This record gives sequence, C-alpha cells and structure tokens, in this order.
Amino acid sequence: MKTAAAAAIAAFVISLALCCFVRPLFKRLGARQYILGYVKEHKGKSGTPTMGGLAFVCAAVVASLLFCGVRSVTINLTLVITAGFCLVGFVDDFLKVYRKDNLGLRPYQKIIFQCAIAAIAAVFCYVNGMTALNIPFSSVSADIKWGIVPLVLFVFLATVNCVNLTDGLDGLAGGTCFCYMFFVGLLLFAAERTEYVPCFCMCGAVAAFLVFNTNRASLFMGDTGSLALGSFISCVSVFSGNALYIPIIGIMFVVSGISVIVQVIYYKRTRRRIFLMAPVHHHFQMKGCAESKISYAYAAVTAFAGLVCLIFV
Repeated sequence: MKTAAAAAIAAFVISLALCCFVRPLFKRLGARQYILGYVKEHKGKSGTPTMGGLAFVCAAVVASLLFCGVRSVTINLTLVITAGFCLVGFVDDFLKVYRKDNLGLRPYQKIIFQCAIAAIAAVFCYVNGMTALNIPFSSVSADIKWGIVPLVLFVFLATVNCVNLTDGLDGLAGGTCFCYMFFVGLLLFAAERTEYVPCFCMCGAVAAFLVFNTNRASLFMGDTGSLALGSFISCVSVFSGNALYIPIIGIMFVVSGISVIVQVIYYKRTRRRIFLMAPVHHHFQMKGCAESKISYAYAAVTAFAGLVCLIFV
C-alpha cells in the first residue's frame, strides 16, 4: 500500500502541474467549451477551457509507468486503451472547438472507434483465458468462456458512454469516478492484484484535476477525460474479473444512462417527459438543487456502494 500511496502522490503532483499549465494555454488557444443553449443554468460556463482530461490522463499514465514499469501486459494494455479512448475524446473536443459548436464526432463515428478499441480488450481476455467473472458478495466465480467477448464489448460501450453522460456538472464525473476507482483499488489490493497501483494513480491525478473542476469550474475534462475515465474503469474491472461490480459501485453511472434511455423512449411514445431534463442530474439541478450538492450526493452514494462491497471481500 506504500507503493500505491507514493504513486497517488506522484500522480497528484504531476496532474496539478499539468492542469496549471494547460488551463491558461487552452484559454489562449481558444479551446473553450460551447454550452448548449437549452441548458440555461450553464450559460455562465460558456468559454471555460476544456480538454483538461489530457492533464490527468497523462499524469496517471506517467505515474503508473514509473511505479509499475512495463512488466505487466495487463497494466500496459490498460494504459494503452485508456490513451486510445482519450484520443477519441480529444478528436471529438477538438472538432467542437474548431467548429465552434457542440457537435463534434457523429454518434456512429464514436461507436465505431469505441467498438474497435473495446474489441482489442475482448480478444485479449479470451486469448489469455481471462474469462472468469467474480460474483459480487461471494467467493464464487463463473467461467463464461467465449461469452467474455460480447460481455466486454457491452461493458466498454455501456460504461464509457454512461460516464460520459455523467459528465454534466462541475465535479460530478470526476468525484464519482474518484470514489469508484478508490474502492476498486482497495478490492484489487485485497485480492493481491497489481492493477491496484494504476487505480490509485488515477485517483491522485483526478483529485488534482478536481481542484480546478469543482464548482465553479475553471477547467473542464471534456470528452477527452470522460471517455478515458470510462475506458480505464472498464479495463481494470474487466481484466481483474470484476466486471459485475460496475453496476454496483458504479450505480450512479447506471442511473445516468437509464434516465436518458427512459426519457427518450417515453417521449417518443407519449410526447411527454418523465424528467425535466435528462440525464437525471440536470433534473435535480432544474429543481433547484445546487451543483455542489448533486456532485457530493453522487460521490457519497458511490462511496457507500464501495464500502458495502468491501465488507464482503
């Protein structure tokens, strides 16, 4: 655990330095967030520097390599896949900045890129016999053999996009992901798996980013950060056999995704809305809840779910 603590501190310092560097740089270069017109509560955020995810992703990768080296194929692949999704998010953010709108990559383009990268993880799991799933709240595991391939593809697509949907308020995605990675890191440490070190590296890096991202944010992570975080969570969970913990510890990501799906289906059938706005965190915001309280609640629920899972380790 001393190694994890040192790695987290190193990632924090590197991320803090990079955030201090990229925030004024992106501001000068015009890499600023364009806010959707129908989100009235966010009008004052237009022009905030974005793509801050580059800072904490680079910091986490560097710290992980410093403290883990290149000996673990699983950790190396986790970092490569995270960087791959970070690149997809960067392209999406860059197009938004270049076009001065909030469109970026088309949905089908994102899905193609995401499927291509996720397929690498799925094949890696199958070829290396990493096909067993740990059943939460028990000491039982189930080997699903070739079924790991479609499961990994689903896990990546669902997790990455649900984390992306959760990135809608100051500190929301960052705080929730921090809690998720912290408790998964503890689960991996208890299981004596080396992947716990990158988890704490990412925790340290995201913690530094939150210095600039909590309300009122002076730097946004953009899709650059949210896609990378979603892929990192997917990697450490899938490669360790803990994919079934994602909907438990990551319950708030599930809530974000389901709220959008339910809203869309219900509106198409009835032309009415269940929520004032989806994802549901915007519903709470339009009800008058402060952004900081919503972000805290999401993080607190995630932490509680993580504690419950730790009890049964």
